[in-house]
Amino acid sequence: MSRLFDVCLIASWYSSNIGVLLLNKYLLSNYGFKYPIFLTLCHMMACSLLSYIASSWLKIVPLQTIRSRSQFLKISALGIIFCSSVVTGNVSLRYLPVSFNQAVGATTPFFTAVFAYLLTFRREGWLTYVTLIPVVAGCVIASGGEPSFHLFGFLMCIGATAARALKSVVQGILLSSEGEKLHSMNLLMYMAPVAVLVLVPAAFFMERDVVGITISLARDDTKFIFYLLFNSSLAYFVNLTNFLVTKHTSALTLQVSSPVICTGIT
Repeated sequence: MSRLFDVCLIASWYSSNIGVLLLNKYLLSNYGFKYPIFLTLCHMMACSLLSYIASSWLKIVPLQTIRSRSQFLKISALGIIFCSSVVTGNVSLRYLPVSFNQAVGATTPFFTAVFAYLLTFRREGWLTYVTLIPVVAGCVIASGGEPSFHLFGFLMCIGATAARALKSVVQGILLSSEGEKLHSMNLLMYMAPVAVLVLVPAAFFMERDVVGITISLARDDTKFIFYLLFNSSLAYFVNLTNFLVTKHTSALTLQVSSPVICTGIT
């Protein structure tokens, strides 16, 4: 029964992830809306609001408070790491093709295994480490044979990949460690506002005309607002199931089953 629940949870996360990606592509192709950092900012604002409504108003799960300074710092670090993965991922796409970005992103399980050992001293089975070797070797080969290779873009891509892995491990700690354990919905409620505070200056610095363009698109077609709101609401479900998958399986399982997202969206 537990195995069936895990499979259904991963399937829900995977399908909702694909839904967000398809909506992102629809916004790009139909409206020319190519502002992933601002879109992620909308996602995080929706996560903050919907998590608060679910916990405080609807009482779906008990509202938990932050118990210590250490817990607060870990939650803040989680939000900052998440934003770092988004920003560096999008910077890398300015210098590298999407296909190569995906190839590098496939090494996320390797970084996850490394960070899990460094932070929690958790060791996987030897077979797990062996299966990660071809993945890393493939990335090295792809890097050497990539005609449009750019060192700075590659470093940004590696940084984004490592940040995604580190985020999975840190959220696993906050979801399972004794004394600091938070329900997935509560963790998302506290993490999302931190991400918003970081993404606001990033969006206005890297996508300076985004607010004016968003308003203009909304005036020209009111359905654009509906798509944006639906996209953000679906992203809340993606992030919630992301946390639940980490809690009920492991950070490494999350990254092995993860579709590579090259738009920087959660």
